[in-house]
Order: sequence, then structure tokens, then C-alpha cells
Amino acid sequence: MLTLASKLKRDDGLKGSRTSATASDSTRRVSVRDKLLVKEVAELEANLPYEGYYQGGKFQFETEVPDAYNMVPPKVKCLTRIWHPNITETGEICLSLLREHSIDGTGWAPTRTLKDVVWGLNSLFTDLLNFDDPLNIEAAEHHLRDKEDFRSKVDDYIKRYAR
Repeated sequence: MLTLASKLKRDDGLKGSRTSATASDSTRRVSVRDKLLVKEVAELEANLPYEGYYQGGKFQFETEVPDAYNMVPPKVKCLTRIWHPNITETGEICLSLLREHSIDGTGWAPTRTLKDVVWGLNSLFTDLLNFDDPLNIEAAEHHLRDKEDFRSKVDDYIKRYAR
């Protein structure tokens, strides 16, 4: 679950304890980054995608949004162990839009949002599942050797790690 709103409330509480108790909510400053994030999180929660090859699994991702967001991309890691050609078992993700600089021009741009990141991650589970340029070479080779056994291993990982 995305918990930016609670983090902002907690941060406001800490700031409030350091400043005068008479300061009203309307005089507190909120960074542009935080305003963007609150808006994007609300949109994400209303439009979370769910479909595809890994259907039935619940995969958790950690997203670190840097202070320079949206000029630089967020850092994203998969916290759920998964058998996937574009995600390592340690959680590294191969998704071009998460790169600050990309050879194919599809990397991060200031016009991108967290919703783009979520849709990109969703695509890794559906139409962008890439066996030709994998990050997890072993998973991609497994798929090429034996598609049925690959599917079985994906199902096993979902049962063991993604429930």
C-alpha cells in the first residue's frame, strides 16, 4: 500500500513540534515534489492495474523518490521473490523508463509520473515481458528451453512468495 499521505502527516507533525504551536496548517510550506506525489498517489490508488501472466500473485515494490523528483527517476526494487526474465531474484528491475539516460530514448523524462512507473511495472508482467534482452538470464533461458516448466516455476514462486 502506498503510504505517502501518512508519511507527510508524520513529517508535518515533526515540523510542527519544532515550530511555534500557533502556526496554522495554511502557513506550512509543502514542497512541489510532495504536492506532485500526493496527487499521483491518489491517481494510482484509483487506477491500479491487475492482469497478465503472473496473475494471482501479490508483488510488493519499494519506491524511493529522490529530492530531485521529477527531474530524476524514482528508484524501484521488487521486494517479492519472483522468477522473471526482467527482474532478478534480488529485486533489481530492468525497465527503460527507470533509467535516467536511455539509449533508445525511452528513459526518464520530467513529464513522467509515478503512474507511468506503475504502468511500466504492470507491462513487465504482461506485454513487455522480454526474453530477448533479459536481466535474469537464467529465467529467460529456462523459458526458451521448456515453457511448461518455466510456467510451473513461476506458479511455484507465486505460491511460495507472492500470496
